[in-house]
Amino acid sequence: MEPDTYLTVKYNSSGTYKEKGSRFIAQAFHVSDQEEIKTIIEKIKKEHHSARHNCYAYMLGAERLTWRMSDDGEPSGTAGRSILGQINAFNLTDILIVVTRYFGGILLGTSGLKNAYKKAAGEAIRNNEVTEMVLKEHLKVFFPYQSLNDVMKIIKEEDLNSFDQLFDAECSIRVEFRLAEKKKILNRFSRISGLYYSLNESE
Repeated sequence: MEPDTYLTVKYNSSGTYKEKGSRFIAQAFHVSDQEEIKTIIEKIKKEHHSARHNCYAYMLGAERLTWRMSDDGEPSGTAGRSILGQINAFNLTDILIVVTRYFGGILLGTSGLKNAYKKAAGEAIRNNEVTEMVLKEHLKVFFPYQSLNDVMKIIKEEDLNSFDQLFDAECSIRVEFRLAEKKKILNRFSRISGLYYSLNESE
């Protein structure tokens, strides 16, 4: 059975870390697309316009294939990679973390910067709530009235959520189920004479 869950943060949160006068303010956001991410980053840069750096990393999608990181002027590999490392350590997705640094006048060095961005990002995550999301599949089923009992039996036995029922000469019903159950559900429906369906009918 293919995995059909992923982890993300539930809401927005923050965390701070101080090192040799420098202050690192991390903010974690639950996000769904790159346009939303762009808007948040622009807003933070305006709010913290006097800060030396606004570094970030994000991860999108259940398969965790869309990601990006930015050092925003910090030495390469010190900020964005450390923030992304915390996202990966918690196995999260649909998350953006921005860490704003106010320089305290003392250079921290490469290892000091890596540690500071890691600690700040990790604090923002720990101040949040990690939640497990379940991927769902939607199916609209069409069938003759005489097959109604067979269809409803599957819905009951498989504990499917059902919506938009129409019972006429030709009936239709929309169902929702876990993605991992897709093969089994389609196999059961395909055995009913005269039944056909369309996938991803979520509206």
